[in-house]
This record gives sequence, structure tokens and C-alpha cells, in this order.
Amino acid sequence: MNAPSSTYGLSREARNLHWLLSNLVEEVPGVRSVVVVSTDGLMLLSSDARHYAAAPADPTAQDGPKGSSADLATIVSGLGSLTLGAAKLMDGGGVKQTMVAMDEGSLFVMSISDGSLLGVHATADCDMTVVAYHMALFVGRAGHVLTPELRNELRRSLESAQ
Repeated sequence: MNAPSSTYGLSREARNLHWLLSNLVEEVPGVRSVVVVSTDGLMLLSSDARHYAAAPADPTAQDGPKGSSADLATIVSGLGSLTLGAAKLMDGGGVKQTMVAMDEGSLFVMSISDGSLLGVHATADCDMTVVAYHMALFVGRAGHVLTPELRNELRRSLESAQ
């Protein structure tokens, strides 16, 4: 998939994150939608084509959760806060990954080094180890570049695309 047209004019780091996110959706079987959410709960990146001028790669593909990627971002942010609170109460340290298996899908949330969260909504029959592996690759590549300046750039990009 080519980078969405809204990535033109963005920094190299922002374009690279968009490419990594698109690659995660396109290359990992069963992945429906992906979001990156900042520590304050704001969506930074989304695989939802409605946020970009480019058309989805597969127009027959199922959408993520009902609604939009904003709904997925809200769920990811809430689940991240809930698991962080549980870890504090249990003296469990930091939360690395949360996975919710449902009858009709799976939800994965993984922490990024800056405190942001990567959320993936996948099919129920996805290979969870493959999804988790590719999420870890994304986190490893994205974590060191998500500076406050880049987070602001990504927020502005999403706001202008809506």
C-alpha cells in the first residue's frame, strides 16, 4: 500500500510510522484495524481509511469495531488504563501486553516505550503469536522515534484529515 496522501508534507519519521502501521495491517493475516494512542488517550495513528484520502487496499475487508478507529482508540486507552491500574494494585510492574479473546475477534494492546499504546483488533482465528510478534516489531521500531514533537505532528495530521 502506498502511504496515504495525507502523509505528504510530513516528516520522514511520521511517514515511516504510517508505513509501519499500513504494513502491519496488510502483511499480518487476521488484522482488521490498528491504532496508536498517546498517553493522554488521543489517537496518533490509525489504519482506518476514513482518516485518510487514500482508498482502503481491500474494499471488501471487514471494518474494525463498530463505528470508527476513534472507537478502537477509546477502547485501547481505557483498557490500557485499567490494566495499568491493576498492575499497580498488584505490584506487578509495567504492563507490556494485554490480550482479550472474544468469540468474534481478538484485541491486543501493547505498550510503547514513551507510554503510548499500540492497539490491534484482529479476527478470532488469527494466529495470536504472529500478531504479537509483528506488534513487538512495530513497538521496537516506533518507540524510539515517538518524541513529543512527532506526537504533535501526528495529532495535527489526523485532525486535518478529519
